[in-house]
Amino acid sequence: MPQADRQQNPVSLLDAGAVLAWYDQYARTLLWRVSPADRRAGMLPDPYRVWLSEIMLQQTTVAAVQKYYARFTVLWPSVTDLAAAPLEAVLVEWAGLGYYARARNLHACARAVVDRFGGRFPEAAVELLTLPGIGPYTSAAIAAIAGDEPVAVVDGNVDRVMARYLALDVPVREAKDEIRAVVQASVPARAGDFAQALMDLGATICAPRVALCTLCPLRAGCLGARMHPLAYPVKPERVERPTRYGHAFVMLDKDGDVYLQTRAEKGLLAQMTETPVSAWTGTRGDPTFPAAADWRHRGRVVHVFTHFRLELEVWSATIPDPSIFTAGWWTDRRELDAEALPSVFRKVLAAAGLH
Repeated sequence: MPQADRQQNPVSLLDAGAVLAWYDQYARTLLWRVSPADRRAGMLPDPYRVWLSEIMLQQTTVAAVQKYYARFTVLWPSVTDLAAAPLEAVLVEWAGLGYYARARNLHACARAVVDRFGGRFPEAAVELLTLPGIGPYTSAAIAAIAGDEPVAVVDGNVDRVMARYLALDVPVREAKDEIRAVVQASVPARAGDFAQALMDLGATICAPRVALCTLCPLRAGCLGARMHPLAYPVKPERVERPTRYGHAFVMLDKDGDVYLQTRAEKGLLAQMTETPVSAWTGTRGDPTFPAAADWRHRGRVVHVFTHFRLELEVWSATIPDPSIFTAGWWTDRRELDAEALPSVFRKVLAAAGLH
């Protein structure tokens, strides 16, 4: 529906009662969630675990996060435990989840909670916003879910629900204020359950390629359900990712150990583990090998980052004099799983037959 028509015919607020009744019956079972029944019995969510799950779920699916969350909470059951852990250990456990700045911010945030809040994870959105790696969405999610603070929690799933509910004729990113205003005005006393219910609706009923309108508690007020719900959200104009090119060098010593090093402290994949690589540029170029050796081309790997597509030519060689490399370390190939290797470098090692 065009903006002018929405102003002439104001959209009703979300029926929070219907949403909560649906959630009480159909809430997803998630490792980090306190169920509606347990909430009624007096069990309160642990803000540390809510925070941990929300950081992990950024740019990642529930299915992908489950095993990481389980492992983290076994290793570091409290924010104090996580703060005391070495950053390298956190990066190792995070490897494979992607967007590695999240792991560094996670560790920095845990330390800030210990240093500034005595190990008590804050629950108010205004306090949460002062912590590393916590922005407006994450602060609202923790405040609502852990403390029932009456704040709008709008993630990608909720954006889609609201785009259909309001029949938005513009991409979601152009209607953020309108979406947030409707959700905020609809928040009930059970703010945490309401936030999670809207997320569940977007994940199960009002999904990207499926709109099960007959099962939706918001159907009565949904403008999109009266027309073509799958026409919403309106897709933004597609922007093609540029491609960058480079070379990756897998170096072995005579025992078959692999040379690894740490990436720079800032920038993409900062402080993660890598094999030596060339610069990543917009044009293909010939390799400049890091040492004289019998280099073999092992193929090409492709990895897609958020803003660009990367093609790496993979080379491997046994290095005659490993002692000339002192900035990194040599790792037994059987121990590679314990290294903080991002997915792109696991692909490199696999192309070289080592992982």
